[in-house]
Amino acid sequence: MRKLIAGMKTSLDGKVEGPEGYADWVPAWSEDYDLTPQVDAVVIGGNMYPGYEQYWTTIKDQQDAPHPLTGRTPTPGELEWSRFAAQTPHYVLSTTLTSAEWPQTRFLTKAEEIAALKQQPGKDIYLMGGARITASLIDAGLVDELRLIVYPLIAGEGKPLFGTIEHRHALDLQKVQQLPNGLLALVYTVG
Repeated sequence: MRKLIAGMKTSLDGKVEGPEGYADWVPAWSEDYDLTPQVDAVVIGGNMYPGYEQYWTTIKDQQDAPHPLTGRTPTPGELEWSRFAAQTPHYVLSTTLTSAEWPQTRFLTKAEEIAALKQQPGKDIYLMGGARITASLIDAGLVDELRLIVYPLIAGEGKPLFGTIEHRHALDLQKVQQLPNGLLALVYTVG
């Protein structure tokens, strides 16, 4: 069976967004969890998907230009992810969205459909968020692994990663890696 692996960037106090609605402490949105070689599908929430599709399409189409949202030229990791994202099937969990620009995008309305997706042949599946879908799929027992990159920052106000978790979940630490600039990469299996 395929694993559903959630990857999130968070502050030390567990925030995935500041009060402005984004993680202004994250300098780049490259795939920094070492997942690309082992995944062939992405699950994403309906609230996050429209901006995600627009963000990565802009990077793919305007590789040498500053991104309108960040004002920065894309990093090599962001360029790599933009190419991967453009060709990889995306499954959007939403009860309201029904269309997307990317032809490889499919829409799911229930967590049970993700359970069925895990039963299909293929590589593992990357659950990239947002926070609410990650929490709901952990509660549904569908997330197998959680990969966090923790920034050395107490964000204070903002959206917590686990703010909507309803049940206690045991995590088994598999790997800790210190990254440059005081960041930590943590890998847990979800019990």
